[in-house]
Amino acid sequence: MPESTTKWLLLILTSCLAFSFVLSANKPLTRKTYIVQMDRSAMPEQFIDQVQWYSSKVQSVLSESKTSDSVDNEERIVYSYQTAFHGVAAKLSEEEAQRLEQEDGVLAVFQDTVYQLHTTRSPMFLRLEPETSTTAWSPNVASHDVIVGVLDTGIWPESASFNDTGMLPVPVHWKGTCETGRGFEKHHCNRKIVGARVFYKGYEAASGVINEHDEYKSPRDQDGHGTHTAATVAGSKVHGANLLGYAYGTARGMAPGARIAAYKVCWTGGCFSSDILSAVDKAVADGVNVLSISLGGGVSSYNRDSLSIAAFGATEKGVFVSCSAGNGGPDPASLTNVSPWITTVGASTLDRDFPATVKLGTSRVVKGVSLYKGRRNLSTERQYPLVYMGSNSSSLDQSTLCLEGTLNPRTVAGKIVICDRGISPRVQKGQVVKDAGGVGMILANTAANGEELVADCHLLPTVAVGEKEGKLIKQYAISSRNSSASLRFLGTRLRIKPSPVVAAFSSRGPNFLSLEILKPDVVAPGVNILAAWTGDMGPSSLSTDRRRVNFNILSGTSMSCPHVSGVAALIKAKHPDWSPAAIKSALMTTAYVHDNTHSPIIDASTGAPSSPYEHGAGHINPQRALDPGLVYDISAQEYYEFLCTQNLTPSQLKAFSNRSCHHSLASPGDLNYPAISVVFPDNTSVSVLTIHRTVTNVGPAVSKYHVAVSLFKGATVRVEPETLSFTRKHQKLSYKVTFISKIRQSMPEFGGLLWKDGVHKVRSPIAITWFTPL
Repeated sequence: MPESTTKWLLLILTSCLAFSFVLSANKPLTRKTYIVQMDRSAMPEQFIDQVQWYSSKVQSVLSESKTSDSVDNEERIVYSYQTAFHGVAAKLSEEEAQRLEQEDGVLAVFQDTVYQLHTTRSPMFLRLEPETSTTAWSPNVASHDVIVGVLDTGIWPESASFNDTGMLPVPVHWKGTCETGRGFEKHHCNRKIVGARVFYKGYEAASGVINEHDEYKSPRDQDGHGTHTAATVAGSKVHGANLLGYAYGTARGMAPGARIAAYKVCWTGGCFSSDILSAVDKAVADGVNVLSISLGGGVSSYNRDSLSIAAFGATEKGVFVSCSAGNGGPDPASLTNVSPWITTVGASTLDRDFPATVKLGTSRVVKGVSLYKGRRNLSTERQYPLVYMGSNSSSLDQSTLCLEGTLNPRTVAGKIVICDRGISPRVQKGQVVKDAGGVGMILANTAANGEELVADCHLLPTVAVGEKEGKLIKQYAISSRNSSASLRFLGTRLRIKPSPVVAAFSSRGPNFLSLEILKPDVVAPGVNILAAWTGDMGPSSLSTDRRRVNFNILSGTSMSCPHVSGVAALIKAKHPDWSPAAIKSALMTTAYVHDNTHSPIIDASTGAPSSPYEHGAGHINPQRALDPGLVYDISAQEYYEFLCTQNLTPSQLKAFSNRSCHHSLASPGDLNYPAISVVFPDNTSVSVLTIHRTVTNVGPAVSKYHVAVSLFKGATVRVEPETLSFTRKHQKLSYKVTFISKIRQSMPEFGGLLWKDGVHKVRSPIAITWFTPL
């Protein structure tokens, strides 16, 4: 290469590098929101309070050009946390976050994460009705003193479900407030909605300023999800509740006498952990007794899960925390919110259904479900042309999924269109069909959904069918040139059998974070649940839906979680001295595992009996939970002792508390949990495992319990002692369970351990797992 050419190349390269350096020097550092957890016990004496110290720590690591700018430091702090969690949320560059993590007194720094929402007949099905003065669930029970904090999308205060007529004054222990903003004033709080707060700083730091024309920057619920969950927890009685005539009856929450405190943490772009943390922190300081959190964000190690840490802090202060398990089923190990101090709730069906049928041109009638009711009714006296855009009944593409812009109006106009589930929302597929000129839709399940049917409030006549029937209909549409169908909607049907059934979408175990902690804990109604709705959104939640309803029907573990939260509020009202662990134990040990045909509860995804990986301890039984006989109590220190078995460093343990490890648990399985899960390691020399439990008598002072335990193929189980004799109330007695491996099984085995005194049945599910040697 000529020398002059080489010089020119070097000059150009040098100039480009210099220009790039100037640009990077002038380019502002990218900042993200980080949650900074602090060791409050390490605060130096010269600081007046924790917030001042937290601010100083953040100030100390800011980039040099900013360290003297106190205004910038003020803008960097998003939240400070002081009750259930200790530290701040701050806007930092990656380099600043790394420097801060090395500072004394800083326990952990982790990036803000996005959580997602896990999107009447229930009281009757749960035997909470009828309410008479002689029942355990009488309005005379002082549930009005119990306050449930609902972390969600806010609340629609005008709903009749939040009417406070006849309610007593707000309890004196309540320290919360009613924050105002667009569409939400002080008068929107009352004796039912005792508090309302809004949290958006973390969301705005990540997504930009909220457009107040599109969203309420206030506790008002535009989405509807929060109103629905709050009403399920503690909605007042509303006679004549229905969705367009479906599910007509009296709607009420699980604990209609309890109060609601709404904490709005979710926006159109999701729910950010920094906002959720602040809400938990405020809720505990405000004085809630129960926290209902129908959202999740995956599974992290205990010390890296900010919600888990905050929930530990809430539990430590006596607050019961209920969270949804997630909608990741039927995939195994799809659970979220698996910490042992959280009550993790899966979803099941009610004994109510909304049947609809498809009558094919062959005269064959296929059963399905629907909540459609509108002016675009199809005649049941005639057949309509049927079309499926696929080349066979199994292959999926954009047109078979009825995604936007994929349907040709020339092909579908005037016809009933078959659409496969997947990718886009179910109701949105109907909008696509409608826009293309279709007159109706058959929504077919795929292998991912199996035979489980979820009813939706569609915008055009639609029937949802299972995978097997869907394939049959699609094959008919493909093979017959003159295929046709008609749709019929049959309203509401009650006393469906079998029920309950575990929902296919409900997330499943095992809990790989800690196999010794069996999750989910329980299942509760979460399919086709009727509850209050926002006045700002149609029942389909589509922007094109101009219908407005007072009640809506939704499905998801988001709906099952508030059922448990509400029942927990009832138990707390009856037993105000019970710890969160005692309430959880009452819910778990009284749960049932047989349906209304007296057969084992079915898993909708397989049609086979479900296991504790699907249903946990079983389906909640509120009446029995009020009087469980015995409870497995767990103190905050005992939860901490569990953490001491999880290979966490001293610094990581400090994320939860400044407690010390007493090493009182020989293994994680020795935590006094109401469920039992034993894990034989791949070391085949380990053939005997023993776990210990302690029960507290909350029934009659003098009582005697006898044990019964399932038989297992792979292990022998021995319980010592086999009888527990109590002489006083609140007496504690211990027992041990020894598992002797006989034949290692390739799959887990399930069963149960039952203590019974002739009145009470205190049941713990059992899971035995064998790891295969490598």
